[in-house]
Amino acid sequence: MFHIKQLELVHWDYWRRFSLPLDAQIITIVGPNGSGKTTLLDALRTLFALRCSGKRDFRRYVRRAERSFAWIRAVVANQPGSTGRRPFFPCLHDEVTLACRIRRAGGEWTRDYIIIDGDQPIEVLEQSEDWVGLRDYQNRLAWGGLTPAIAKVLALEQGDTDKLCEYSPRALLELVFDVFGDKEVLDNYEAAREEQKSAERELGDLGLDLDRLRAQAETRRLEADNYLQWKQLADETHALEAEIVPRLEAAELAAELASERAELARQRLEYGAKQSERRAARLRLDEVKAEKTAADTDRVRLRTQLEAAETSHLAAHDAVRDLEKLLAERDTLRAQLAAEHGADAVALEARHETAEAELRELKVRERALVAEFEDKTTSLRNAKNRSGPPSDPEVARFRALLDAEGIRHRGLAEIIEVTDVSWQAALEAVLRPYRHVILLERESDRHAAWALGERERFRHFVVPEREEAPPPAARSLAEVVRFSAAVPRWLADLLNRIRRVDSVEAARELPREIEWITRDAYHRERRGARHLGRPNDFHFGELARQARMEQLEGDILDLDRQLQALRPKLAAATEQLTVLRQRLLGLQSAQLLAAKAEAYAEADAALPAARATLTTAIGERAEAKGALDQIAGKLSGIDIEIDRRNRELRAIDARITELDTGAAPRRHAQALRIQRVRSLRRGMPAHWRNPAEIALLAERYENAAAARRERDRLRARLDEGDWVKDPAVMTLSDRLKADVTQRERDYLDRQGYCATARRLTEEARAAYVAKLRATVRQYGKNLKALGELAGVGVDCPTPALGDDDLSLSHAGLEVRFDFDRKGAVGLNDGEASGGQQVMKSLILLIALLMDDARPGGFVFIDEPFAHLDVANIDRVGTFLRATRAQYLITTPVTHNANVFAPAQLTLVTRKKKPGEEWAPTIGVLARATS
Repeated sequence: MFHIKQLELVHWDYWRRFSLPLDAQIITIVGPNGSGKTTLLDALRTLFALRCSGKRDFRRYVRRAERSFAWIRAVVANQPGSTGRRPFFPCLHDEVTLACRIRRAGGEWTRDYIIIDGDQPIEVLEQSEDWVGLRDYQNRLAWGGLTPAIAKVLALEQGDTDKLCEYSPRALLELVFDVFGDKEVLDNYEAAREEQKSAERELGDLGLDLDRLRAQAETRRLEADNYLQWKQLADETHALEAEIVPRLEAAELAAELASERAELARQRLEYGAKQSERRAARLRLDEVKAEKTAADTDRVRLRTQLEAAETSHLAAHDAVRDLEKLLAERDTLRAQLAAEHGADAVALEARHETAEAELRELKVRERALVAEFEDKTTSLRNAKNRSGPPSDPEVARFRALLDAEGIRHRGLAEIIEVTDVSWQAALEAVLRPYRHVILLERESDRHAAWALGERERFRHFVVPEREEAPPPAARSLAEVVRFSAAVPRWLADLLNRIRRVDSVEAARELPREIEWITRDAYHRERRGARHLGRPNDFHFGELARQARMEQLEGDILDLDRQLQALRPKLAAATEQLTVLRQRLLGLQSAQLLAAKAEAYAEADAALPAARATLTTAIGERAEAKGALDQIAGKLSGIDIEIDRRNRELRAIDARITELDTGAAPRRHAQALRIQRVRSLRRGMPAHWRNPAEIALLAERYENAAAARRERDRLRARLDEGDWVKDPAVMTLSDRLKADVTQRERDYLDRQGYCATARRLTEEARAAYVAKLRATVRQYGKNLKALGELAGVGVDCPTPALGDDDLSLSHAGLEVRFDFDRKGAVGLNDGEASGGQQVMKSLILLIALLMDDARPGGFVFIDEPFAHLDVANIDRVGTFLRATRAQYLITTPVTHNANVFAPAQLTLVTRKKKPGEEWAPTIGVLARATS
């Protein structure tokens, strides 16, 4: 390290300006108390950027001069060291100038520093532009050897330099490492340790903060959930109030409106229907009453018929009785005849009876043939007169009833004429189901005719609708038919629809939808094809009439031949009966029998008829009685029907009255609904009426009443609950959630950083421990060397240094001294004398400043000889001369003169005299060289 060669002060304390030579190893500063010894050392401390002694600072000294500036300038050595490096490189001169310029600026005192090559006066320095700040200046001094550790030693308080032996081992170890240790290693270790502690504290704080933030985030989340729930309930309540309930009410009212409209329309229709039903019921009641009247008439008629049947029954019974009595008489006569005249007479009588029976049978057959001949003759006469086709008995009876009712009509066969006889069979086959269709002349007679058909169970069609036949289609079956009057439309359509073909082969090319028929009546329709059956007799047209006439003429001829053949047989039978009757006249009984033979024969012949008449009379009587019973039951049923129809009519009247009286209130209620719907729909958006949306609302809320109940329930819940209503909680919750996520990431990162810091601390601790051991070894070596110079035995064992902060925090430097071979003593064990204490402190102090790499340097020592006897003063002085450092030692004037023995230069300070502005300059006493 460098040493000081010259010092110049300007306006420092009470000194105006002076310059002092300091180019000596031991410099003694002597003067009375308050003469400026410490002031001079503080000037050097200020120049070297050290802390002033006590509570003083540079401002205290510059203010006393009452000037706006002050200078401290020193010339120091810049000799190369053992490594060849100069302390103040890149300054290459053997001397450099260090200066501190102090100025007042804005009421504050500021310092500027400069390091310049060579011995430069203040006037030259004033013009320089190389001034730097305190931090840069300290770095340059540290590069020159005035490290912060040495600066700490140089800045020891007054009186502390002789008290180093009173340091604790721990404090001494820290001081030694501060001076000798690698500052970077210590800084790295302390920085790593502090960084680890800071990281751990920060991790702990971050963990606590994370827990707190999580708690806050959870609280805010709950508040956000509470707000969302409140918002949902409030929105749903508002939606129910402002939209859903009105929409459902409007929809329900619209549905009720449509339903009621339909119901009112239905009631109007029902009212009209009931009116018609009432009229129909009254008509039906009148009809039933008329039927009852007719039934009463029938009952009177049936009673008359029953009386007549009773009379007929009695008459028939008497006739059978008389005939049986007559025949019994004949049987008695025959028995007498057999008893009197033998079996021949009986056989003769039997032959007589047989002949009589044959004659009677022939007469009956003759009468039947005559009747049939007359019927055929009448039919032939009608056919010749074109009075219509042959009629079925059922059809004839029904047509007679129609005539009786005055219903004019015609048969279908009466208006059809076939124009092509080759198609007669086909036409007859097609129209066979319609032979006996009845055509009404007046359509208005249809209901009466149908009622008559229902009563008589008439199996054939009664057709009232007729129109002129349209022109026949080409090659249709209608082309071979001519109608003499209007016909049913369906008949003309049927005949026009059927195509005439000569054969099945001829129909091969026809389309599928064409219906056709052959002359042989083979018919094809939509269901398929079949033979309709060729009829044996014709019914329609002239050909049918001619065929009937030919048939009738043949039948008449055949009947005439049968009569011609029957009449001779009848004459022969009559003659034989006459002969047999004459033979019976010769016998008495036979005479009686013969006398009444005709009566007996008539009785025998009449008995079956009489019995049949009796049976008929019995049947008629039973039928009349059954009919009377039936008409009585019918009348009972009619009475029941009249009562039922009366009740039905009363029910209809009651319903009409109900509809009539209930219509006005319902229409009024409907008008109110219309007003309510219009009021609700006023201002509604169009999509509010969307049926699909209404269906979804109805599916969710069922109906408007349920929606109102839900609205009231939600209102009650909103009123009763403790809700958060500030939407800012959502932002705060999201922010806190993001903060928690970020803080968790930071926590994980900090955990990793803490792990890294621990590893770096362990590495820095290992480096620090290694450096500390090397430093202790170097310091112990320095202590031993100084002890040898002072004639004192010094022992400095290496302290126990562990790999943890706890052992390092308790480690200390135990230094032991052996004075005059009286035994080793510790640093401050109370066994050393005052001089030994000073000697121990000086050895400890100077050993701090010994550096093989940077030898030399300077030391400020305040009053090291206090309380020392003459022998110890000489001993200390000898020790100081033996070292290579530069010492600036203060001492009061009261000390023994031996304190000046080691000094090469003595600076004498004097107090400022009262009344003088400046203190006297410092005197300089230089030891003459021998």
